[in-house]
Amino acid sequence: MRSSRQWGWGLGIATVTAVTAFGAASWQANASPGTPSPSSQSLMLPRVSDPSVGPEPAAGTGEDALTSTEVDKARAAALTPQLASGARNAAGEAGPEYLMADLDEDTGRQAELYFYDYKTDKLIKQVVDLETGKLAKSFSAKGMQPPASRREASVAFDLLVADPLGADFKTAYRKAAGKEFAGKEGLTVTAHIYTARPADKGARQCGAKRCVQLIVQTADGHFISVNDLIIDLSGRTVARLT
Repeated sequence: MRSSRQWGWGLGIATVTAVTAFGAASWQANASPGTPSPSSQSLMLPRVSDPSVGPEPAAGTGEDALTSTEVDKARAAALTPQLASGARNAAGEAGPEYLMADLDEDTGRQAELYFYDYKTDKLIKQVVDLETGKLAKSFSAKGMQPPASRREASVAFDLLVADPLGADFKTAYRKAAGKEFAGKEGLTVTAHIYTARPADKGARQCGAKRCVQLIVQTADGHFISVNDLIIDLSGRTVARLT
């Protein structure tokens, strides 16, 4: 959001400057020969408010988006002791993989938090009442695959590079970047959820299991896509689509 506001601020300054210059030129063109031109001190430039973003409120109201404070508190309430010890994240560690949080606009200020449990391959939805700070509802389901988290993208990339099929990525990287792959520092990795199609051979489990395709951007702007390589995060394997 900051970048869009800064862009809007830039347009505002340009517009104010153009309007001011046009107004001064028109005044001078229409003034009578004996009328003195206005001095720079007499031109009243339009005033604009400070474009800097103020501090985020601790809590929203009505249909306001969740604040970071609300998300942190909701996540703490949603992560029950049973979920924290029984579930597993993308790296195989204790606790579920946190995916996202959203506001349930139909029930007032309630937060919906989504986690993925790699131990059971289930999507977990925890609903937290923001007024009481307590868990209100809990749901789980198989076969539902929301967008991947940043950690899932990072884990998937590590699995790809460590796998023999990662040689395909390294070849694509060398062609795009003009140098050998030396590590993921400076790379931007994006993961897209992959669901198996009827004709797939090599990733038929994807959808029931959590799988991704990767697109990697180098620091100098090159995009590297290895669309035929599928990373199964649930099984921690890499397969080629055939």
